Amino acid sequence: MKISEIAKLLSCRVWCGGDELEGEVRSACGSDMMSDVLAYAKDHAVLLTGLVNPQVIRTAEMMDVICVVFVRGKEPTGAMISLAQQKGLVLLSTELRLFHACGILYANGLEG
Repeated sequence: MKISEIAKLLSCRVWCGGDELEGEVRSACGSDMMSDVLAYAKDHAVLLTGLVNPQVIRTAEMMDVICVVFVRGKEPTGAMISLAQQKGLVLLSTELRLFHACGILYANGLEG
């Protein structure tokens, strides 16, 4: 699924990486616990989380996550946006809750 499709399905705001929206994600991981992300995220995944701190960006980079979606209207800090830009990550945010956002992506064909 293209990142642009994710952004449309979840009515996302794009914080950075707008030129990378045609990138393909192969799976999704939804968690506020970065230890779970380390255990379960796969290459070229989208991470959905309500956790807003720089560790999210660092974890995404380690796991080859290419897009992070902040749920529940959470917004990344300026430092997080700068770090994501350096690492080539797409940052999005949605007003949806984590469960609902994951369900929408799953219903539209994205695997866990």
